Amino acid sequence: MSEPSVNESSTTSDTEEEEIEPKLKYVRLSNDLQSILLKSAATCICVHPKFICLGSHWGIIHLLDHQGNNIEGKELKPHTVGVNQISIDSNGEFIATCSDDGKIFIHSLFSKENNFTLNVGRLVKTIALDPSYNKYGSSKRFILGDDKLTLYERTFLGSLRPVVLCESEGFVRSLCWNGNFVAWSSNIGVRVYDMTSRCSLGLIKWEEHKGLSIEKFRCNLRWADSRTLLIGWVDTVRVCIIRKRSSIELANKNLPEYLVDPVSTFQTEFYISGIAPLDLQLVLLGCSKELDDDRKSLRPQLYIVEYRDNDYTEICTDSLSLRGYKEYSVNDYHLDVLLEENRFFIVAPKDVVVASPYDLDDRIQWFIQHKKFEDALDILMKNEGRGIRRYTIQSVGVHYLDYLLCNRLYDRAGKLCLKIFQNKTNLWEDQIYKFSAVNQLRSVSPYIPRSVNSKLNPHIYELILYEYLKLDCQGFLNLVKEWDPQLYNVCAVINAVLEHLLVCDNDKNVYLEALAILYSYEERYDKSLSMYLKLKHKDVFALIQKHNLYSVIQDMLVDLMDLDYKKTVTLLMEKNTISPEKIVEKLRKNEFHLYRYLHEYDKKNPKGEYHKELVRLYAIYDREKLLPFLKKSDYYPIQEALDICQKEKYYPEMVYLLGIIGDTKEALELIINELKDMQHAITFCQEHDDQELWNDLINHSVNKPEYINFLLQSIGTYVDPTMLIKKIKDDTVIPGLKNSLVKMLYQYNLQVSVQEGCKKILMSDYFNLQQKLVRVQQKGIPVIDDIVCGACHRKITDKDPARMSNILLFNCKHAFHEQCLPEDSGTCGICYPLKKRDS
Repeated sequence: MSEPSVNESSTTSDTEEEEIEPKLKYVRLSNDLQSILLKSAATCICVHPKFICLGSHWGIIHLLDHQGNNIEGKELKPHTVGVNQISIDSNGEFIATCSDDGKIFIHSLFSKENNFTLNVGRLVKTIALDPSYNKYGSSKRFILGDDKLTLYERTFLGSLRPVVLCESEGFVRSLCWNGNFVAWSSNIGVRVYDMTSRCSLGLIKWEEHKGLSIEKFRCNLRWADSRTLLIGWVDTVRVCIIRKRSSIELANKNLPEYLVDPVSTFQTEFYISGIAPLDLQLVLLGCSKELDDDRKSLRPQLYIVEYRDNDYTEICTDSLSLRGYKEYSVNDYHLDVLLEENRFFIVAPKDVVVASPYDLDDRIQWFIQHKKFEDALDILMKNEGRGIRRYTIQSVGVHYLDYLLCNRLYDRAGKLCLKIFQNKTNLWEDQIYKFSAVNQLRSVSPYIPRSVNSKLNPHIYELILYEYLKLDCQGFLNLVKEWDPQLYNVCAVINAVLEHLLVCDNDKNVYLEALAILYSYEERYDKSLSMYLKLKHKDVFALIQKHNLYSVIQDMLVDLMDLDYKKTVTLLMEKNTISPEKIVEKLRKNEFHLYRYLHEYDKKNPKGEYHKELVRLYAIYDREKLLPFLKKSDYYPIQEALDICQKEKYYPEMVYLLGIIGDTKEALELIINELKDMQHAITFCQEHDDQELWNDLINHSVNKPEYINFLLQSIGTYVDPTMLIKKIKDDTVIPGLKNSLVKMLYQYNLQVSVQEGCKKILMSDYFNLQQKLVRVQQKGIPVIDDIVCGACHRKITDKDPARMSNILLFNCKHAFHEQCLPEDSGTCGICYPLKKRDS
C-alpha cells in the first residue's frame, strides 16, 4: 500500500521551522477498491469493525474488508442511482441503504428471511437502523428522512407501521441514531429525540450565514458516546451533552427527563466535511473556503483540534492529496470512524484513505526519519517491551551512532555507546571499529567496558592505546594508569612504546613513565625502577611498597636518596627488610645521605650502634646537633670525639668532653681564652665544685679588670668573695668597681640572710615537732571490753574481781596482762617479739 502525500500545514509555509510530530498516519486503501473506483465513484461509506460498506454512484453496495478487498459474493445492487446513506446495526448483521430513486433496501448478511425493499416514492436522503435491529424479538425499527422524519417498525403481524416523528421543519438532511437518542438535521437546525419517551429534547437552531445557504451544506452528525453529540455544519462546530434533569426541575415542570446542553461552540476557518472524536479532542475533515488561481478547489485537510468553551486550538493539521480533489467540493467528502480503534476513513469520489493514530513504532520511525534520535530512544527506554515490535534500543542507537559519526559529533557518539550498549560486549565490538575508521577511538575510550568480567577483545583496547600513543601522550599515560593490564597484551604495548620512542622528539618523559608502569605490569621491576629513577619520579616509592621490591633497591639507595631522602629513609625504617649494615655500606659513597639515614635510624634504635659514626657526621653536616648528641650518648669513644672536635676547633664540644675526662683546667682555659665566656666559666666551676678550679678562674681573671668586675658580681653566691679581693693588686684600675662591690656585698648579705632564714625555719620546725610528740604521748588511750591480751588472747578486762590483774598498755595500742609478759619487759610483745629483742 502506498501512502498519500501528507504534509503538516504548520511547516508548508516555512521549511526552516522544525517539523512537529504528526498525530496520524495515512494509508490509501487499494486492492479491489482501486478497480471499483476506476469504474465508479464513491458516494458514501459506513464502517464496522468487521467490514466496510461503500456506496457507489451507480447504486451498488460494495462490501470490503479493511484492506480494500471484496468480500466474495457480497456485492449488492439495490438502487438505480447513487446511494445517499448506509446504516449498519451494532452487531454487523443488517445493512440499510437509501437513494434518490425512492427505494429503501434492508439486507441481512447471513440469511434471506429479513431482506426487503421498500419504495416510498420520494427522494430519501438519510436512513438509520435501530442499533439493536439484529436482536431477537426487537421490532426491527428504522428511520427515514425525507420531507419529514418517519419511524418504521414491524407490527405483531409482521407488517411495517410508519410513525411520523417530526414534520413541517423542512427536508431532513442527516440522521444519526445511538441507543435511546436520535439526532437529525433539518432546514432550521438540529433536533434530538428520546426514543424511549417518544419526545423531543429540544431544537438547536442554526444561525444563517451571510451569502450562504445552509441547505447547500451537509450537516455532519456523530455520537462520540451515548451522551455526547458532535455537530459540524458549514463552518461551525457544536459539542452537546445529553444530561438528566435534576429532580427539582422534573417536579416543578412537565419537562422531558433529559435535556441537550451545548458545552462548546466555535467557528472554523474552513468548511466542515466530517467530524469525529479522538480521545478528548476532535478530528475535523475540512475544505478550504478559498480556491486556487485556476478557481479549483484546494486540498482537503484533516485537523486535530482541542476545544474549549467558545474557541479551539489546532493540535495538528495534515493536508491530503486525494485523487481528483481539485474537482470536488465540501459535500463530496465523507468521514467515518471506528471508535474502538480510533481509525478514520476519509472518502472522496475516487479515493479512500484510512488515518490512524501513530503507535509507538510509527512515532519512532518518524523520529528516525527526521533525525530526532534522542526522542526515539526516549520512547524506547520508557516503553521497553510494551507494544514496540519493529525497533529496539540497539537498532535505533546504531542509526543514531552512524548519524553522529557522519556529522563528526564524536564525543556525543562516544557517550551514546555507553547508553545503548552498556556491558553488551558483542554490540561494542561490532560498532567500535567505526570510531577506529575515523581515528576517533579517543572519543569512545572513556565509556567502553573496563571490567575484566565483561571485557572486549584485547585488540580493541590495544587499538585505543595505539591511537593515544600517536596523538595524545598524556591520555596514553592516563589509560595505562587506569586500565587493568589484563585487558590487553602488555608486551605488545611495550614494544609499540619502544618503537615510538625512536621517532618521537617531544614528551619522551611521559612515554618513559608509561613504560615504567607497563614494565611493572610485566613484573620486570628492575627496568621499571630504573625508568622511574631516570625520570626522578616519586611514584617509584609506591611501586616499591606495592610489590615489596626491597631486595631490588639495594643498589639504588643513593639514587633513591637523591630523589627523596625522607621517603627513602621512611621506607627503610618501616619495613626493615634490608639490614642496617647493608644500608650503611651502600650509603658510604655519599656521607651526607649516610648522615641522614643514621640520624633517623638512631631515633628508633637508640642503642649506640653507630654513635661513633654519628659524631663524625654531625661534626661535618649538622654541628648544632653535635653537642646535644655528645651529652645524650654514652656509646661513642670520647678521645676520638675530642680529636674530631679539636680538628674542627669546636670549643664548646671540647669543653664538655674535657670535663668528662677530668681535664677541667684545660677546659676552663678554653672557656676563658677561646670562648671568652665568663658566665660559662662560672657555670663550669659550679658544676664541678672544685676549689682549685675556682682559684684557677680567679687567677686567670685578676689581670683583666673587666673579668674582675664580672666575678665580683657573680661569684658571691658560690664562694667567699674575699678570695678574689685579696688577689687584686693595689694599683689595679677597675672601672665600675664600686657598683660591682655593692652587688657583691648585696649577694653575700643575701646569702647570709638566706642561711639565717633557713636556720630559723629549722629551729621552728624542731620545736613544733617536739611539742606535737609530747601532746601525742600525753593523750589517754581508752580501754574497752573488746580489747584482748596480745599474749593470752583473753579479754583484757574481767568482771570477776578475783581474776583481775594489772594491765600494760603501749602507745602502739597493744595491751597485755602484766603476768603475760616477761619480767622487766618494757616493750610490746607484738611489735618487738622475743626473738627480735634477743637479737
